[in-house]
Amino acid sequence: MKKLLLLLALAGAGVFAVWRKVQSDRAELDLWTEATTSDE
Repeated sequence: MKKLLLLLALAGAGVFAVWRKVQSDRAELDLWTEATTSDE
């Protein structure tokens, strides 16, 4: 039972880490797009 809880906790941490990376990459892309797009 303890091993199952540990695996679930590790899986949850992994999903959270991937989600944070995706959010970070999306924010960086938004900044890059804003910096390189001309409004003129």
